[in-house]
Amino acid sequence: MFVSLKSLLQALLLPPGGPLLLAVLGACLIGLRKGAARRAGWTLLIAALGALWLLATPALANALSEWAQRSPALDLSRPVEAQAIVILGGDLARPDAPEYAGTPAAYGTLLERITYGAYLARRTGLPVLVSGRPLEVQAMRASLSRAFGVEVRWVEDGARDTFENAELSARMLRAAGVGRVVLVTSAVHEWRAAHEFASAGLAVVPAPEGVWRWHGRGPRRYLPNSAALEASSAALHELLGDLGRRMLAALGLRRQQT
Repeated sequence: MFVSLKSLLQALLLPPGGPLLLAVLGACLIGLRKGAARRAGWTLLIAALGALWLLATPALANALSEWAQRSPALDLSRPVEAQAIVILGGDLARPDAPEYAGTPAAYGTLLERITYGAYLARRTGLPVLVSGRPLEVQAMRASLSRAFGVEVRWVEDGARDTFENAELSARMLRAAGVGRVVLVTSAVHEWRAAHEFASAGLAVVPAPEGVWRWHGRGPRRYLPNSAALEASSAALHELLGDLGRRMLAALGLRRQQT
């Protein structure tokens, strides 16, 4: 129930859903043709569309992403002191990709995560755990083996959010004598995920991937595009998620399971 409520709130609050809902509300108020309501409607409509424009600009997307991306890239010039690699799910997967004879396949952000996870596995020789929903981990396991020759040692497919990723993975790894892991996830997600895994009792070596930067200059930084809107939404999701994590911990509403 809690996870479903979080998903609903994310869809309603984060861009583009949140600004669009405000714009619709503003349009409805304008239609009432009453003085105060009409003025409030125009204010909401203009503010919502302006916010959507700004969130879709590379300038604001860069600022939000830099705020959310607080874990530095893993330095492979030094020995990686860990016992396993954990790759988190959390994005797109196809259950029956025809180009792979109908087997599952990862794409999008999920493919970026497993690509980097496979790179680290081959560089370090560490065993791999994948964690996420059933379809995600099936696609991750199949793609790692098929495309990179990396076999997954542990599969955790019961997690529905980052908290459960950490709890269920930690339980599985501790049973195998693993206490320190390299954690592979998106750069904006790494900070929150690392704290969840640390709270679950594992020492974490952050390994963020997919640092988002817009390298264009001049007026193009203020022209909206879909990539910037996606980056802004992802950064806001993680910033709000980390705030929620802190609040739940401060209120004593989230306790680690043993």
